[in-house]
Amino acid sequence: MSMLIPARKKLTVKSIQKLKGQEKLVMVTAYDALFASLFEDDADLILVGDSLNMSFLGNGDTLSATMDQMIYHTKAVCSGAQSPIIVFDMPFGSYNTKEEALKNAIRVYKETGADAIKIEGGAERAEIVEHLVKNGIAVISHIGLMPQFVRADGGYKVRGKSSEDEAELLKDAKILEQAGAFVILLEGIKSEVATKITNELKVPTIGIGAGAGCDGQVLVWSDMFGFFESFKPKFVKKYLNGAKLIREAFSEYKKDVKEGKFPTDEYSY
Repeated sequence: MSMLIPARKKLTVKSIQKLKGQEKLVMVTAYDALFASLFEDDADLILVGDSLNMSFLGNGDTLSATMDQMIYHTKAVCSGAQSPIIVFDMPFGSYNTKEEALKNAIRVYKETGADAIKIEGGAERAEIVEHLVKNGIAVISHIGLMPQFVRADGGYKVRGKSSEDEAELLKDAKILEQAGAFVILLEGIKSEVATKITNELKVPTIGIGAGAGCDGQVLVWSDMFGFFESFKPKFVKKYLNGAKLIREAFSEYKKDVKEGKFPTDEYSY
C-alpha cells in the first residue's frame, strides 16, 4: 500500500519572519509556470522579477518592464507554485506616489495570486511602504544596488564602501522596517555592511551580492543555471552549464532530423 505524501504547507509572511536566526531563506526568480513548479518544493520565496526584461526580452536594463507584463508572468508563476511566497516585483514608474503604488498593488492582488510586492528605494519610500502595509499589502523593500536606479546612478555600483554610505544604508533599513516591510532585500552591498544591517534588524534580510551574513539569498535562475551568457556578475555561482547542455541536446536533435533518424517507429503513431 503506497502512502500519499502531503503537500507542502503554504508559507506566509509570518512564517517567513519566524525563520530569522533559525533557518536561511531560499529565494529564486521565476517567470513561468514550468520553472515555478520545478522550484515549488525547495524555494521559500519566488520573485517574479523585472529582471525578465533583460533575461528574456533582451533589453539592456529593467526599466521598460510594464505592469501588464509583470502581471502576465506572475499569474503564470502562481499557477506553477502554491507553497512558496510569490513576490511581484513592482516595475519602474509604478509606485512614484503612495496613491499610485496602492492602486497598482491592489491590481496585483486582484489579478494574480501574489502574496507580496517588492519595491526599490530607501527612506524616501517609507511613506509608500507604510501606506501599502496599512492597506493590506505585504511589502519587501529593496536597498543597496537598485537596478531601477541604474541610469540615475550612472551604472551598477557596489554600496557600503564608506562609513557614510554604511550609515545611510543602515538608516534606510531601519526606517523601512519601522514602516512595515516584512523583509529587506540587500543587493550589491559590502558583506560586512550587509551583516551589520542584518544583525540590527528584527525582520529577515535576503542578499544578492551582499555576502553570507544575510538571513537568506536570492539569485536569478537563468544566471545560476548558466542560461544567461551576456555577462556573469561576481556574486553568481553557476550550478549548471545550461546553455551548453541545451545547445548539445539541440544539435543531437538536428542531426537525427537531418539524417532521418527521428522519428523512429517508437515515436510514431
